[in-house]
Amino acid sequence: MPHMTTSAISALSPLDGRYAAKLAKLRPAMSEQGYMHRRVQVEMAWFIALSDCGFKEFKPLTPGARTYLLGLVKNFSEADGKAIKEIEKTTNHDVKAVEYWVKSRFEARPELVAVQEFVHFGCTSEDINNTSHALQLKSARDLVLLPALDAIISKLRDMAHTFADVSMLSRTHGQTASPTTVGKEIANVVVRLVAARERIAAVKLMAKMNGAVGNFNAHLSAWPEFDWEAFARKVIETPEPLGLGLTFQPYSIQIEPHDYMAELFDAVARTNTILIDWSRDVWGYVSLGYFKQKLKDGEVGSSTMPHKVNPIDFENAEGNLGLANAMLRHMSDKLPISRWQRDLTDSTVLRNMGVALGYAVLAYQSLATGLGKLEINETAIADDLDSSWEVMAEPIQTVMPLWPAAALRAVEEIHPWRSHDARADARLYCRPGLARSRKSPLAGHDPRQLYWQGSRVGQTRMTPTLGLVRR
Repeated sequence: MPHMTTSAISALSPLDGRYAAKLAKLRPAMSEQGYMHRRVQVEMAWFIALSDCGFKEFKPLTPGARTYLLGLVKNFSEADGKAIKEIEKTTNHDVKAVEYWVKSRFEARPELVAVQEFVHFGCTSEDINNTSHALQLKSARDLVLLPALDAIISKLRDMAHTFADVSMLSRTHGQTASPTTVGKEIANVVVRLVAARERIAAVKLMAKMNGAVGNFNAHLSAWPEFDWEAFARKVIETPEPLGLGLTFQPYSIQIEPHDYMAELFDAVARTNTILIDWSRDVWGYVSLGYFKQKLKDGEVGSSTMPHKVNPIDFENAEGNLGLANAMLRHMSDKLPISRWQRDLTDSTVLRNMGVALGYAVLAYQSLATGLGKLEINETAIADDLDSSWEVMAEPIQTVMPLWPAAALRAVEEIHPWRSHDARADARLYCRPGLARSRKSPLAGHDPRQLYWQGSRVGQTRMTPTLGLVRR
């Protein structure tokens, strides 16, 4: 086979090929470049903090040195990442390559050269890696994942308001059922998504910096009287940029247990499952004609059938959400398991965090695009309702116990529901003279309009829960 250069066309993953431009916001956090960036951040935070410990061998850094070191983090570039990869060709160890790169940036700065051996002091590679992973996830969650979900929730909330009074035929088990409203069905989804979003945001991102097996062994051999646990907690929990702004993990083996990652990935997967459910429902409503889809100029709805506009955005979302969940659930199952004090099976899996989240973010974008194309078809919805009078069987059955025995005998003589004229049946049940000593609650009303009121009451009842105050 001919040699291929690395490009969007030759990429193995569609995330870095076909969909590369759509994931530009996620790439700085979850790419290998982003991983290296966070490693440099952790090394600098640890190094600067060490200078303030009062050790005679490592005097406090000058303000100029601190500014320079923080600048290495702030201005970290793709060229810097490539330089680290070049060093790794020799070390065959990615964290050691970061350490050597940091030390190389101390040249021509005597103050830093004199204390350069305190770079990475007391740390095992996993002290740098687990903190970096937590920083990556923090950035991805706060800057990409949650804003994308918020955009979907906001759009659905607007739709719930707009369509709150549009009565719609329900379907249970695929068959016609009691009416609802379009807005209320969308509100159902909003309630679920808001709760799921809160679960994602609530996960505490944990980190540890306690050495090779979690006991500060090397640290204590150097300064046995120093409170290394308190120091590690301070570095981890102090807000950025002087600290890491994470939650301290006090007990661990060589690796952070990854339980918080499992919690986070499960929370994202559950959110994705809600969106798969919604994607399939919208697909069905498009199929029924309840929604039409707008096309942009030049956009093609189907390659061979010009009358069609395929619901591709919802289909793409469903497919990518499934891929995301397959990876997220594997990671949440696998990552909390490690043989004894450490094995390396977590490392290769963790390198795919960005892939799993990438498919989720891609799906959120497809959903947002699809929702923006939807146009409600109130005529089709009303026609479906008008042709389904058989659903009036429920209110009739409900009020029958309130009728006198004579009325019930009259009802028994009427042919069963789903006859050739369910509409006539419903109107017969609601005729004013049906009840003698006690009127039926339906008597004298248009049965359809009376029954439809229930769907709107449901919408009104749900709006306070959502903050969906009527406009």
